Amino acid sequence: MVSDPNYFDDEQMKADREKYVLDLTRDNVQLLINSIWELPTERVEESIVAKLPAAKAPLPRARKLPVPKPLTKWEEFAKKKGIKKRTREKKVYDPVLDKWVPTYGFQRYKAEKEKDWVLEVPQNDPYRDMFKEKRDLRIERVAKNEVARMKNIARAKKIATPRTGFVGPESASAKQLITASNIAKASTASVGVFQESLPNDKQARGIGVKELMPGEKRKKKASTIAGEKRRNMDIVTKVLNKKPKIDIDRAISLQKSEARAEYVPLPRSCGREEEEAANEGTGRKKAGKGGKKAKAFSRKKPKGGQGKRNHSKRAVGRKRR
Repeated sequence: MVSDPNYFDDEQMKADREKYVLDLTRDNVQLLINSIWELPTERVEESIVAKLPAAKAPLPRARKLPVPKPLTKWEEFAKKKGIKKRTREKKVYDPVLDKWVPTYGFQRYKAEKEKDWVLEVPQNDPYRDMFKEKRDLRIERVAKNEVARMKNIARAKKIATPRTGFVGPESASAKQLITASNIAKASTASVGVFQESLPNDKQARGIGVKELMPGEKRKKKASTIAGEKRRNMDIVTKVLNKKPKIDIDRAISLQKSEARAEYVPLPRSCGREEEEAANEGTGRKKAGKGGKKAKAFSRKKPKGGQGKRNHSKRAVGRKRR
């Protein structure tokens, strides 16, 4: 109802704060009383009552104010020419189906499918798929509408779009700019020979003016003496220090296979000394550990305990279930 737009007086506030605040409060209360008596009044039980206005609670908005939807290209043209939109009927009568069908929507597609259950094929092309052509035309119309919708969004946001082709990025990168500059230099009449370079000009890595000249890639670049000497020394070092490569694992496996081939099994009646003497030099290790006398080599299968299990010893052989 009442507001005081005046600023505080700093000098009076510093001189006498209590007196200044008291005077300011008195003036504001007087303004409030004057504004109350300006309101419409009425008498209630021998008392005069003022009718206060409705309370207002200004709250901040969580979102910005809604803006009007931008017009599409066709809406702008219709507004300029004064074309008014005609209201379409939701259903129209189809004399072929002899019933009312929807004007648009999925029910319309079902009605068209029911109506065109057979299509005439041209005589010059009997294998022509008319159903596929009709389906392709429908897909093309949908894609055309989608492209028009995207263009309207781009126009509303003031985004420049080409008439045809792929929409590229808004700005070129530094590498693309350097490449374009080098191509422009090599596109002159002198193929970039007399083209002056700008200060702080950079060359694209691998795409300089010389690389863009015809026949430059076939020419071998002149090498320096130090670089050529270093390359020659590297070649000599590799040749002199070349050693035969030996596969240790393969050599061990070959030796083991040869030892197995040379092994001669003897009858069980032969003793330990005779077996070692017969297989001396084959590379086979002696059986047994810790100097204990090992048993003669036997190819018998393990007995597997035969039902007599000793829990203090580990079971030998395959476990049967």
